[in-house]
Amino acid sequence: MLDLEFAELTDSGLTRGHNEDYIGHVAPASPAQVQSQGWLFALADGVGGQERGEVASRLAVESVLAGFRKIPKGIMHVSLLPRLAQEANQAVFDAGNAIHAHPNPAYVDPGGNIIPDSAHMASTIVLCALRFDSAVISHVGDSRCYLFRQGNLAALTHDHTMVDEQVRMGLISKAEAAEHVNRHVLTRVLGNEMFVAADTITVNILPGDLLLLCSDGLHGYVPDPAIQWMLNSSLNLQQAAAELVAAANHAGGHDNVSVQLVRVRSVERMGLYRGRPYRLL
Repeated sequence: MLDLEFAELTDSGLTRGHNEDYIGHVAPASPAQVQSQGWLFALADGVGGQERGEVASRLAVESVLAGFRKIPKGIMHVSLLPRLAQEANQAVFDAGNAIHAHPNPAYVDPGGNIIPDSAHMASTIVLCALRFDSAVISHVGDSRCYLFRQGNLAALTHDHTMVDEQVRMGLISKAEAAEHVNRHVLTRVLGNEMFVAADTITVNILPGDLLLLCSDGLHGYVPDPAIQWMLNSSLNLQQAAAELVAAANHAGGHDNVSVQLVRVRSVERMGLYRGRPYRLL
């Protein structure tokens, strides 16, 4: 049977007065739910520069978690997660429209900033659902999911940013992208439009695999080789999460930073026949 351990941590950083990141998870309540529902991890980052980002990220994650708790038995994660991402998008979009319809010029965010009448709400999101011997990852924006296997770190998601698209088209190099003035300009987020397309992939997982979900407060300040080194050096997940957050703050702490670490202890090998899972011997 699939068995996991995990640690998660979010921090406002050193320069911001409030935290626009939000994290959450759903764990199965019984061995039967491990097989019928599985696990879900969710991380969202309220988009910097758009007011009420902390509200948007919380709405997005809470919408996803609520939807996952209500799923029918045995539903395929690969079709579920894009739907949950769209439901989160609708929740953020509707909340933003409600703010426009009933402006509150006196609203002050947790950092003491006065929010203008024209406030918009937007957020990134990355989701990871695990069941049997597979993980399904769905994301919108530049919050990432990595796979750490046998000491090596590999990104499973592509950032929805202007410069990342230019890198994939061969217009600029990764080194140029890292210093580009528009490296934080997102091309896809929750809440800006009524509909959003979430990129979704499925990966087979093995015992010992470690999945890392993080906001750009980590990967934007701590290079991938440094993240890999810390994951190789940490004794446990709680220590690893604390060290990753501390590294982001040591690099300046200019952004909120959030991490979720999920280690696979064991898996249940499964196959599919006509869309129905069966146990492999």
